[in-house]
Amino acid sequence: MGRSAIVLAAGLGTRMKSKRHKVLHEVCGKPMILHILDELEQLDLDQIIVVVGQQREAVQAAIGGRAEIAVQSEQLGTGHAVQAAVPLLRQDVETTIVLYGDAPLIRAQTISALLSEREQSQAAACVLTADVANPKGLGRVILDDSGHVTRVVEEKDATADEKHIHLINTGIYAFDTIHLVRALARLQPDNAQGEYYLTDTLSILREECQHVCALPVEDVDEIASVNDLVQLADVERLMRVRICQRWMREGVTIVNPEHTYIGLDVTIGRDTILYPGTILEGKTVIGDECIIGPNTRLVNMTVSDRVKVEQSVGYDSLIEGFAQVGPFAYIRPGSEIGARVKIGDFVEIKKSKIGEDTKISHLAYVGDATVGKRVNIGCGVITVNYDGKEKHQTLIGDDSFVGSNVNLIAPLSIGEGAYLCAGSTITDEVPTDGFAIGRNRQVTKADYVKSWRKSRLDKDSGDEEA
Repeated sequence: MGRSAIVLAAGLGTRMKSKRHKVLHEVCGKPMILHILDELEQLDLDQIIVVVGQQREAVQAAIGGRAEIAVQSEQLGTGHAVQAAVPLLRQDVETTIVLYGDAPLIRAQTISALLSEREQSQAAACVLTADVANPKGLGRVILDDSGHVTRVVEEKDATADEKHIHLINTGIYAFDTIHLVRALARLQPDNAQGEYYLTDTLSILREECQHVCALPVEDVDEIASVNDLVQLADVERLMRVRICQRWMREGVTIVNPEHTYIGLDVTIGRDTILYPGTILEGKTVIGDECIIGPNTRLVNMTVSDRVKVEQSVGYDSLIEGFAQVGPFAYIRPGSEIGARVKIGDFVEIKKSKIGEDTKISHLAYVGDATVGKRVNIGCGVITVNYDGKEKHQTLIGDDSFVGSNVNLIAPLSIGEGAYLCAGSTITDEVPTDGFAIGRNRQVTKADYVKSWRKSRLDKDSGDEEA
């Protein structure tokens, strides 16, 4: 018993008023078409076909080989789009589901239920329906006394009585494949738009005395589709609510879900607290008992247990257990922050490894460096890693002390236990337990200021007399 899915993604979506194809607009950090493929792949289908048309190369690139591609060269309606996929349908496929690439909230469970309803009832087609409070502008589903679908009528063609019907067509169907192919062959563009409508297949099947059933969706939010950027924002909001609810049920405390943004591929451990303004994106992994936020963005970060990250930004890096980051820190890609490390306010770490128990408490830049364990890096320290052409490495050994406002001119090696005096510019290697100072000797002139001021006053008086 084979099963196929056809995803319609040919239309550009002119109401989006965007150069980007509609199905490539992102919801929670992922293109809409990929949300749908994620759900379909949970169903162990025999075949997934995506129908592309405008900007087909961009859509194909996003799909990345996860589905077969059918091309609708000319957009002549939804029925015509499904016709474009028919040559690719496998001969052993008994049921084919058809859905749209701009409805990313649909769940695998709902699609599975629709497939099962079609197969168990032996219907020629099964329509996913929804009972909505405001059906304006949507196609109404007309049922007979037995609850079977007789037809779908668009609002512009509906009678006054039919406009009062709140049962609408979601545009998601499960077909007996043989009946689908036969009904598609009978479609005619006899409408004002001159297009081939997929909904007309239902009328054709009824004319053939075939059974067309309806399955109401349990969660109306699942059928929300995107035709403009306002609807995209609505769908994004619904998806974020769904994601936050999922993690709260898994033991994550989200102080204000309306102001917390979690990507679909993010993982969060139990007893972690997310404060408002937290944004977790990409493949970020957060451990147990962490405190994240407020106003923190982490992208593709791995954060171990009991880490605190406050009002900071991090990309593509690792933070080990019990570390503290922020406020106002910036962890750039390729960095490793060791256990119990403190990265304080206005500290930037770039492509560096910071050993455990090290403290970089404030106002420092550490780039292209390997910093050992139990190192203290003072306020205003800079690793000068760029010579105008190439980046160079700085190595700082365990238990070293780097005083405030020290410039470390890379390439440079600082031995274990070294002491670098505040205000120094260090250009040469410092050995283990070495003491380095690189600044001009202080010159103090007693009573100099008093005589300097007197000379200035005498000069000013002379100028006035002249």
